[in-house]
Amino acid sequence: MRIDILSIFPEMFKGPFSHSIIKRAQEKGLAEIHVHDIRIYSKNKHKKVDDYPYAGGAGMVMMAEPIVSAIEDLKSKTNYDAIVFMTPDGKVFNQNIANHFSSFDNILLLCGHYKGIDERIRENYITHEMSIGDYVLSGGELAAMIVTDALIRLIPGVLGDETSALSDSFQDGLLSPPVYTRPFDFKGFKVPEILLSGNEKAIVEWKYQKALERTQNRRPDLLKNDEL
Repeated sequence: MRIDILSIFPEMFKGPFSHSIIKRAQEKGLAEIHVHDIRIYSKNKHKKVDDYPYAGGAGMVMMAEPIVSAIEDLKSKTNYDAIVFMTPDGKVFNQNIANHFSSFDNILLLCGHYKGIDERIRENYITHEMSIGDYVLSGGELAAMIVTDALIRLIPGVLGDETSALSDSFQDGLLSPPVYTRPFDFKGFKVPEILLSGNEKAIVEWKYQKALERTQNRRPDLLKNDEL
């Protein structure tokens, strides 16, 4: 999978993409991440990428020209399955969407800033608009990092255990059940006996019931939500 990211603050990505699972995925050649500075596409001598909104109002708007120039340049070199704008008013990103996007070969993520981007970009160049929640961040960079991490961990071979991602919360529409590790008895708090029983069928049923119980208590909305 190749992920290209357009941002006016590309240096923000250096730390998060240089460690842990994302780093290993790149080292193994399973994922490519390329972060591009939108400012280099600006024709303004000061590399300005924003301007005042028509009809007035607070804040600045990212201009169409540098962003479109960046998108068109990257599209001339790569055939993208999705061009995604990270925005608070987009569709909320979830595990179903992550699963769907993980089947793509090439994805372009656009990070907005200020009061947003010129609407003509959204109308003519963007294929998907994604939000990571009902709140506003200073820019789309953190959201793009989250989406990138969620996608890369789903690529076969990235995680040490091929089945690990399949047992994550949300994969089956439920939150994950409780998990335990050694020691069996920690300060008098013991691991449920059934997990040591060796009865695989009973353990599977126990995990399902606990996952269902946790979902009903903490996220009952998930039991009604099967949208992509």
